[in-house]
Amino acid sequence: MFSFTASTDVSSDEYYQELVSQLTGLLSEERDLICNAAQLSAFIMQMVPDLNWSGFYFAREEELVLGPYVGKVACTRIPFGRGVCGKAAETLETQRIEDVHAFEGHIACDADSASEVVIPVLVEGRLIGVFDMDSPNVNRFTEKDQKGLEALVNVFVKATDFAWHF
Repeated sequence: MFSFTASTDVSSDEYYQELVSQLTGLLSEERDLICNAAQLSAFIMQMVPDLNWSGFYFAREEELVLGPYVGKVACTRIPFGRGVCGKAAETLETQRIEDVHAFEGHIACDADSASEVVIPVLVEGRLIGVFDMDSPNVNRFTEKDQKGLEALVNVFVKATDFAWHF
């Protein structure tokens, strides 16, 4: 059984460092893509406050297909360039959106979501997919959150075998 703890001050510099250390341990003995994707999704929901969705969309040709996640039922396919996830896939840049309702072309899979951060998952320069996190709070994600979450996705990439995906 796994038990995780972290500083209760999510604005502290140590908070995401603690999470990186714990996630590294969690994924240290597993290399499977689906297993590690499921673990990261659950870990983020358990450890990062004020989220209502955490999970993956995997790149398949010119669209994203729903992967492991924790949260309400979600959109199953998103074309590149559409919505926050599609924009992250198209630009290969993290998208941190303070108010999704003000984002042109937002796809409302869950009407309760108010802010979102989407991180492209790149392996050897190739897009594997995106990791998406939603919050019911406007302005939930700070620059510190973005950097910390990107570090967690990086732990996932380093721990996972993507050979079958290529």
